[in-house]
Amino acid sequence: MKLEDYELGGTPLRSSDIKKGNVLTTSWEPNLAYAWDDGVAIGRYLAELKNGRIIGRTCYKCNRIMIPPRMFCELCFRPSDEWVYCKDTGIVNTFSICHINWDASRRGPNEPPLIPAVIEIDGASKGMGILHMLSEVDPDDIKVGLKVKAVWKNPGERTGSITDILYFKPLRAPTKRAKATKKRAKATRKRK
Repeated sequence: MKLEDYELGGTPLRSSDIKKGNVLTTSWEPNLAYAWDDGVAIGRYLAELKNGRIIGRTCYKCNRIMIPPRMFCELCFRPSDEWVYCKDTGIVNTFSICHINWDASRRGPNEPPLIPAVIEIDGASKGMGILHMLSEVDPDDIKVGLKVKAVWKNPGERTGSITDILYFKPLRAPTKRAKATKKRAKATRKRK
């Protein structure tokens, strides 16, 4: 049998039937409130961010400190062991220089680029960290391995979210020698 051989039944509707009230209709506003259960590990992580601290979980079997924390180790599939506080410093693992806003619109010619980066947090295991923004740094000065520190919102403004950290900034400003080297490199690129 072919699809066109099936009789689907039902009653065809015309817009005039609906307008005349010959068809029962209902109208309602759905309640589309969204809720997210953050669980024990992320709940504690967010609470600690509100207090200006970064916390992780240890796995004794794998000898790892995991950030963001989880209640089980995804490598050995056993419950993680205990909470541990980490520093609010780290190194840039990878980064991107974006001339596009989050809504996919172009940034203005006088707007600095956005610089999202994966930050490996000091005190956590290698490769463990968070995706966040870099600021207070010239894009030409960023490199993998750059030491950075969290810049926090004022305590009264924190809400218990990752945005309680405003951004990460370099621990040290570039030296005069580094600035001079960068200036020479830019001049060389312009001549090419």
